[in-house]
Amino acid sequence: MQLIENKNFDEERALYGLKDCEVRNCSFDGPADGESALKECSRIKVDGCRMNLRYPFWHLADSELKNCNLTENCRAPLWYDSNICVSGCNILGTKAVRECDRVRLTDSTVNSLEFIWKSRNLIIEDVTIENSEYPFFEVSDSRILRLDMKGKYSFQYCSNISIEKSNLDTKDAFWHSKNLVIKDCVVKGEYLAWYSENLYFINCRIIGTQPFCYCKSLVLENCTMEGCDLSFERSSVKANVKGRIESVKNVLSGSICADEIGIFMSDDSVVDVNKTEIKCDKIEKVERLA
Repeated sequence: MQLIENKNFDEERALYGLKDCEVRNCSFDGPADGESALKECSRIKVDGCRMNLRYPFWHLADSELKNCNLTENCRAPLWYDSNICVSGCNILGTKAVRECDRVRLTDSTVNSLEFIWKSRNLIIEDVTIENSEYPFFEVSDSRILRLDMKGKYSFQYCSNISIEKSNLDTKDAFWHSKNLVIKDCVVKGEYLAWYSENLYFINCRIIGTQPFCYCKSLVLENCTMEGCDLSFERSSVKANVKGRIESVKNVLSGSICADEIGIFMSDDSVVDVNKTEIKCDKIEKVERLA
């Protein structure tokens, strides 16, 4: 395998179409402001490099990125890639990972707006997202393990994803998503999972106002809910909750089992309360809204 080591590149398409090569301890930076440095490459390993120019890894295939620093200037660094492994990287450029297939991202730190869009068959493990907006938009058929994330509007329009042992500090998460399993996670944020379908939360700690509205076939198993007022509005749900739910409003159908509900609200012009089974040791207040 060819080795390119300890060099600096600043011209456009500097290593275009490279194959069967290791690029080690190089810098992609300089006054020429060259973009697309490693476009259309395959079977390459990029190790310990500094990427400070735009669009470096487009149409990359069967390759590995390791211990690289993708700076704020490294805009849209990974697009249209397939079968790549990214490990030990610091990803700061906006719009990283789009229209990709079979990406494995591990042991990395991310601060990237619009991170991971329209991609599939991903494995995400031991990753920290320090800040993002609309991360994981239209992602499908993927597995996420030990993700520590802070960012708004996450996991919208997603399908067929499992998320385990993760800490998600987010807002408007899982909107319009289908067929997700979220297990052993902390999910903190307002307006969780509206308009979703077939979401399954197992052993999760759920924190925030107005969760789970307009949901279809929602399941909560052995979860806790903190500060969750106006929950389950116009949703079909099967919920087994430990502890207290602050308030429940206009559930369409299903069952809710909890130790305590603060306020149970229903409007007879909107829902038929007989379609929802409530198993609760204590309901502090029942409100008829009609």
